[in-house]
Amino acid sequence: MEEKMSANDLLKKVRKIEIKTRALSHQIFAGEYHSAFKGRGMAFSEVREYQWGDDVRNMDWNVTARLRSPYIKVFEEERELTVMLLVDVSRSRLFGTVGSSRKDMIAEIAAVLSFSAILNNDKVGALFFSEKVEKFIPPKKGRSHLLHIIREIIEFEPTADGTDISEALRYLANALKKKCTAFLLSDMLDVDKNGAPRYEEALKVAAGRHDLSVIEVYDPRERNIPDVGLVHIKDSETGTCAWVNTSSKKMRDAYAAWFSNMEQTSSRLFAKHNIDKVSIALDEDYVKGLMDLFSKR
Repeated sequence: MEEKMSANDLLKKVRKIEIKTRALSHQIFAGEYHSAFKGRGMAFSEVREYQWGDDVRNMDWNVTARLRSPYIKVFEEERELTVMLLVDVSRSRLFGTVGSSRKDMIAEIAAVLSFSAILNNDKVGALFFSEKVEKFIPPKKGRSHLLHIIREIIEFEPTADGTDISEALRYLANALKKKCTAFLLSDMLDVDKNGAPRYEEALKVAAGRHDLSVIEVYDPRERNIPDVGLVHIKDSETGTCAWVNTSSKKMRDAYAAWFSNMEQTSSRLFAKHNIDKVSIALDEDYVKGLMDLFSKR
């Protein structure tokens, strides 16, 4: 189990993330986020006198009759959004071979998205999941609420070890009745023995109700096993241990082929349901990854 940090260390880490990610949101992401994620639709703003070329379908007949002059309803984009962060807190989030853990990068990415949302006056909520939904934080506005979410991402300890993305997606689909903008932050390693995603049906339902984007955070060593001889490995979620001969080219090629097939299968699934997805490695700059995600929209 990961050692729990002191309250003072936690505050320092939250503050460090806040300073870095708030600056990124102000300088880079706020405008991109606003352009990429639209409001819920058009909301009534005011009435004004009819002008040549106005759509007569927007005529306000009650005001027109009362003032005996044609008036129309004016609408504007309803900008306010509800943003939900679906955060994978399974044991695999602690994995990292290139100087950063998945947990730390997910915390920063979640903070950037949250500050960008706050700058646009949007509500932000969070859902933490492992093989079950661990915690739900209802959407609210404000810096203190946002910092509460970041603190939870950093120090939250799950009660279960595994990963079940379907559980998170089903909870999202049922918990929020109005359409929200949701970001799923995970390694997406929730597949059967053939590499097929186990969450397809839940993904289909959630994508039909909400605007869902997937941010896959991965370690490069998960895709290609290096030749480092005989290695004792342990699955952080199941606890299963095994000796693996990484010097075997046949073994490395078989694993790379399996992983590639899994990636292609999931990519086809996301495309089928019109879900934007970006993959970000732990040794990459996540700024570029998020910009790529925004540009897809």
